[in-house]
Amino acid sequence: MTEPLIKYLEAKSGLSVSEEESSLIASKFSVKKLLRKQYLLQEGDICKQMAFVVKGAARMFSIDEKGHEHILRFGVEGWWLGDYESYMLQVPTKFHIEMLEESELLVSSKDNFQALVDTVPAVAEMIKVIDKQNFIVTQKRIHAAISLTAEERFENLMEVYPSFLQRFSQSMIASYLGITPETLSRVRKNAVKR
Repeated sequence: MTEPLIKYLEAKSGLSVSEEESSLIASKFSVKKLLRKQYLLQEGDICKQMAFVVKGAARMFSIDEKGHEHILRFGVEGWWLGDYESYMLQVPTKFHIEMLEESELLVSSKDNFQALVDTVPAVAEMIKVIDKQNFIVTQKRIHAAISLTAEERFENLMEVYPSFLQRFSQSMIASYLGITPETLSRVRKNAVKR
């Protein structure tokens, strides 16, 4: 079950993972299977584990005082799930992580994961790489939210994550882009005309 994670670690870090390290990694993760509409994390919980998606999809979202959902991110195969702030600081999360498909996850506690960072070079290097990537993605997402039109945000999504358009509902895509479903419908029609 950890084979996809090992391949991911080697690809992200550029380092090989030995059989001994693979065994250690397997000992520090457990398999978690969740059904569609089950939650990995709910608002108010403390994120005690990070999860690697082997199979399935999820959304991380908040609900405002008017009951509107705001999707912060999606998670699909080969991505990590969890609330990093809650995980690192052990404070209650402001978010929900709901599975959108039947999913298989590999989960690891903070102590177990730290033991891997300390002993497996590929894990330590992977953390450095994804931290840089996450910083860049977050910066681009903030820039898009404050500077780009709905059309530009949709075009960017089509370019960067084209599979999202088939995998997630129109209302979820709209929430992720910070626009109404009606605006998304108009933007999609205009994009098809071009």
